[in-house]
Amino acid sequence: MKRSTSKSKECTYNAEDGYVRMFLRGRPVTMHAPDQQRDSFSLDQKVALPEKKLKLQWVYGYRGRDCRCNLYLLPTGEIVYFNASVVVLYNTEEQQQRHYLGHNDDVKCLTVHPDMVTIATGQVAGNSKDGKLLAPHVRIWDSVSLNTLHVIGMGAFDRAVTCVSFSKSNGGSFLCAVDDANDHILSVWNWQKEKQLAEVKCSNDSVLAAVFHPMDTNLIVTCGKSHINFWTMEGNALTKRQGLFEKHEKPKYVLCVAFAENGDAITGDSSGNLYIWAKGGNRISQVVSGAHEGGIFSVCVLKDGTMVSGGGKDRKVALWDHNYRKQAEMEVGEPLGPVRALAEGKPGELFVGTTKNAIIRAAFPDTLTPIVQGHTDELWGLDVHPSMDQFVTCSQDKQVHLWDTCTHQPLWSKTMEDPGRSAGFHPSGAVLAVGTMTGRWLVLDTDTRDLVSMHTDGSEIISNVKYSPDGNFLAVASHDNFVYIYAVSESGKKYSRVGKCTGHSSFVTHLDWSADSQYFVTNSGDYEILFWEASSGKHVTNMDTVRNLEWATSTCTLSFSAFGIWPDGADGTDINAVCRSHDGSLLASADDFGKVQLFSFPCSQPRAPSHEYGGHSSHVTNVAFLHDDSHLISTGGKDTSILQWVVA
Repeated sequence: MKRSTSKSKECTYNAEDGYVRMFLRGRPVTMHAPDQQRDSFSLDQKVALPEKKLKLQWVYGYRGRDCRCNLYLLPTGEIVYFNASVVVLYNTEEQQQRHYLGHNDDVKCLTVHPDMVTIATGQVAGNSKDGKLLAPHVRIWDSVSLNTLHVIGMGAFDRAVTCVSFSKSNGGSFLCAVDDANDHILSVWNWQKEKQLAEVKCSNDSVLAAVFHPMDTNLIVTCGKSHINFWTMEGNALTKRQGLFEKHEKPKYVLCVAFAENGDAITGDSSGNLYIWAKGGNRISQVVSGAHEGGIFSVCVLKDGTMVSGGGKDRKVALWDHNYRKQAEMEVGEPLGPVRALAEGKPGELFVGTTKNAIIRAAFPDTLTPIVQGHTDELWGLDVHPSMDQFVTCSQDKQVHLWDTCTHQPLWSKTMEDPGRSAGFHPSGAVLAVGTMTGRWLVLDTDTRDLVSMHTDGSEIISNVKYSPDGNFLAVASHDNFVYIYAVSESGKKYSRVGKCTGHSSFVTHLDWSADSQYFVTNSGDYEILFWEASSGKHVTNMDTVRNLEWATSTCTLSFSAFGIWPDGADGTDINAVCRSHDGSLLASADDFGKVQLFSFPCSQPRAPSHEYGGHSSHVTNVAFLHDDSHLISTGGKDTSILQWVVA
């Protein structure tokens, strides 16, 4: 028997029968080579890196759901904010983004130096591929050149850095930070020397803000769950005075703090009250009770000394004069969500970040224009339009967005009754199918977003919905181990079930159609590769029937033309998605380590070389090339972000 064995213990090639066998978690996975490659194939052939590379062009969305004070306007006209592990500098006039890519996991906080050029950002503890913990830290960088100037706190912070702030009055030479340790350690640094000056246990309860007083280099104000503390730094010691609420209502949370022109501190709290704390003191000197209904997440003092506040429950932005009398207010619409962060824009203009991960350009009395929108819950569903510069995403937030890749805005959005998981366009582009987490799937008209059809198959996650290339079939793959086949007529308006594929012993994960629409192939959670006849749903067991088929797409993570994506010792869940470019030269993968990888296609050598790209944090859930291969879209699961890459 002719048998060639590669250097890798993970892979063998049986030349006689023409198949590669690799092992994932000790399970054998057998993949058959097409006849034309059987004799010439060897596991030791060298594969070239792809000639093309990816460059991050656009980040959709903003992290507002659980972060605060993370939106600022720079003198360049750019707003700066973050999503996943990318810090975005977005020029809204020119519709251009630049990106700081120094972080290797979720960014959680951001502050701008008084020079308005230097920026500090703090991140969570990350995980590297080999399971090592990557330390949480603060990166200080130049917003013009995007060069990293200093990295501080490697090994000094626990879990995550949640607050950062530069001092104001001494030229900004100090930086304070709070981490996510049980005691929420407050530390002060001379950031240019990368030297810690002082640290103290801040509070057992959550700390939501830490800010230097603008007129006193040695005074830091922190606030959070049922507390506000005024810290004085002397040498390397920080001493605390607690804010006294005395006869005033003590809030559950002090949510934000800002400073008036005269040095008074202004806090917004979970009861909707604004408290004014006289400069240098720890007592309340003035109260605006019921400034908002529900919590006040953000207070921003404008250049002219007036102030705006943003409400959670009431979604209102209120403008206050120097004496804290309300001058005007406007309400953010429910779909965009509660107000999370406020930043002063050009004169008369504000930027509003929301907890539903949107950023709005606002002006009193009632101008509210969304400029950034995103998903707010785990994101898996992605497909690209067959002929236009558009793509669709659906998420567990029950939202379906149809995006324009040129304007980077949703052409439309639709709210479903169920959390979304998968999406697929009909080859005509006229309709799209959306699979949910509950076994229900629906078909939407791509022009009107009207519901065309709705069906339920099983009660589990619909992991995949994919039309055949001729548009006459729809395969619906479920976590109940079955694939349901529908005949499609009237250009995607009418559906009748013609088959149910039974044979997988685990949930179905991926699915590809043959170019002639006669067959499809599936992968499952236990690393099976099964082939099916479309018209009958019969399981095809004769390899000679399918080994030479041309496949319309390559999205199965287990296949002869893609097995080179798997790293040594991989768990079969380490790679969530792959996608072949339409011209057949590239293969992109989405992995559990926050990376998008770009390989040459076919990718049929063990551990093929790739270009690696960061930007997402934790799991990248999906990748897809646009219809003309000009761009790649990738989606993040927990980070809910969508990244658009130029392929060049």
